[in-house]
Amino acid sequence: MAELLTGGARLPAHAALTAWSCRRPALAPGDDAVVYVGDEDGSPRVWITPLAGGAPAHPVDTGPQPVADVSWSPTGERLAVLVAPGGGEHTQVWTVRPDGGDLRPLAAPPGGSASFVRWTHRGDVLLLAETSAEGRTEAVLADAATGARQVVAAGPLLWPAAASRDHAAVLLRRGPRGRRRMSLAALPSGHPPGEERELLPGLPGTTDHGALPPLGDVAYLLSDAGRDRAALVAVPAGGEAAVLAERPDAELDRFSLSPDGRRAVLVWNVDGRSELAVVETETGRARALPPPPADVVTSVRTSLDGSLAVLAAESPTEPSHVLVCDLDGGGCARVAGAGPLPGAAGAEPVRIRARDGLELAAWLYRPPGARGPAPFAVHLHGGPEDQERPAFNPLYQNLLAAGIGVLAPNVRGSAGYGRAFREADDLALRFRAIDDVADCVAALVRTGAADPGRIACMGWSYGGYLTLAALTAHPGMFRAGVDVCGIADFETFYARTEPWIAAAAVSEYGHPEADRDLLRALSPLRAFDRITAPLLVVHGARDTNVPLHEAQQVIAAAAARGLPCDHLIFPDEGHEIRRTSNRVSYVGTVVSWLSRHLLPPP
Repeated sequence: MAELLTGGARLPAHAALTAWSCRRPALAPGDDAVVYVGDEDGSPRVWITPLAGGAPAHPVDTGPQPVADVSWSPTGERLAVLVAPGGGEHTQVWTVRPDGGDLRPLAAPPGGSASFVRWTHRGDVLLLAETSAEGRTEAVLADAATGARQVVAAGPLLWPAAASRDHAAVLLRRGPRGRRRMSLAALPSGHPPGEERELLPGLPGTTDHGALPPLGDVAYLLSDAGRDRAALVAVPAGGEAAVLAERPDAELDRFSLSPDGRRAVLVWNVDGRSELAVVETETGRARALPPPPADVVTSVRTSLDGSLAVLAAESPTEPSHVLVCDLDGGGCARVAGAGPLPGAAGAEPVRIRARDGLELAAWLYRPPGARGPAPFAVHLHGGPEDQERPAFNPLYQNLLAAGIGVLAPNVRGSAGYGRAFREADDLALRFRAIDDVADCVAALVRTGAADPGRIACMGWSYGGYLTLAALTAHPGMFRAGVDVCGIADFETFYARTEPWIAAAAVSEYGHPEADRDLLRALSPLRAFDRITAPLLVVHGARDTNVPLHEAQQVIAAAAARGLPCDHLIFPDEGHEIRRTSNRVSYVGTVVSWLSRHLLPPP
């Protein structure tokens, strides 16, 4: 039941609306081409661009469904493709030849979801994760050439991180977000999995990612277990853990281990911007690479010989594009992407002091040519443990073009600033995160940037929840609110979301039974009569993370109370907006709606 709103200020034409992006690149085994997910023709699909000879990029036909990820097998014979049927969240793994032939499903559990983790570098064998409708995940070794399958582990809140080349060991992650543990399991051929050895036992924190060298004799982990900021930790078989790389001023955002295990490419998160380094695993010697020609690196993969890395990177003024970096020489070359947008606005880092003294980081986008206090939208990210970073955002650029500034804060609970900051909104501490939103508004007004009578609050996913929560806790502060895929009531969220999402959320929000009173107090729907600002509700009908029922409850509650509430429901999207046409509709609707409420009539 998609509705496109009309009226209000006319949206200025802006290239950001249709700017195409390239994500999740991977190198061909011979380093002569790159495969990536691109939406140049309106929907994310597989593209290949040759690196020599000047031949243009060309698409690989994988059918009509949106693509979320792609990877090239080490033999060069196959591609692994992650597709999102109907634009929803129940993804499937397909495989196809690079020329587009022999397209077929490799993992498509009925009612569930599948993802690929990585190639094991033994033939065309791929490590997969398959999650059932009941929330049980199986770790599977699947041969993309023959379709042969071997289940190597299973359980709730399980994720396979890596497998050794001989398939004798598998690295497994278990537990809810913020409390994840990594273990190494032996896999005797033809037998059930052997005993698991937890690698960083007894330490507070979380271990989110890991990799194994060919022999599986050392586990390389991205972890903040026992420390405040995530680092690269090496745990040898039968030995003690050792920190290979850490920084007091930054968190390790991601890393890629070369297939031979001799080096790792590190992506550091330094106050939201990315920095690169290489560490030689045998000696532990680390060296910084030149700064990437973009603010944020969202993906990194290495070549077979470890001499190159391929990155997806973006900035406020440039959509996600593909870079190939020489890890020995240090230079990066752009190989795919739309290029910078003329006239696009950059982001200004700012610091805000919360009422309890905690320092918050934010990104400020000032409307061009503004003189004096301007209308502003406070935009809240998802997660909660995501992070607002200086990335490309068509919505921001179009709000600015309409004369509306944007403040994008990282309230407590955000990633990128250490474990203590990330855990500072757990359970009952979430009320302080709601107050952080009000403190950001107060700072925006105090500096003279914003007109206190023309401020809107909006956000996506957890940010949609936080928007509704801020509107109920501080009802006189905002002129309007935009809720995108947000939770309205924790009781209905827990009852209707995916089982594995519900189980993983307990450590963040609380248990639906043991913490029932807390969750009710935190649920905006239960204090909905406090909201005075008009609402715009945006949601994907195929969203199974935060089901559409959450939006429907908000719309019904607003109607019952006579509160103005418009809505935009996408029948062919899930928790994210993947298609360009829907992005145009979303941005156009939000900018037009906010212009009507924040700007004076023309």
